[in-house]
Amino acid sequence: MTPASPHTPVGAEGNLVLGGWSPLGMAAPSMKERQACWGARDEYWKCLDENTEDASRCKKLRSSFESSCPQQWIKYFDKRRDYLKFKEKFEAGQFQPSKPTVKS
Repeated sequence: MTPASPHTPVGAEGNLVLGGWSPLGMAAPSMKERQACWGARDEYWKCLDENTEDASRCKKLRSSFESSCPQQWIKYFDKRRDYLKFKEKFEAGQFQPSKPTVKS
């Protein structure tokens, strides 16, 4: 299965394509497809790092990331980045837990 172009809402098999991948064709991505996904993810994350997490400055790279990876991978990578950023702050002693709200 190959990723569809960002302008193609329907895959070659005629299946609806979400995020560049056909949800009906559950075959694992090829090595080339995995490498394209990881590369798009790395470029997007690099942009976020260079722009202090300002996602509005990385929209094109986000779009490329979403069209290069299966939707479940995107969700996983987004959660993974959040965790890694939390862990980085926690280990550096910069994490401040939110204060509990006081009920009256």
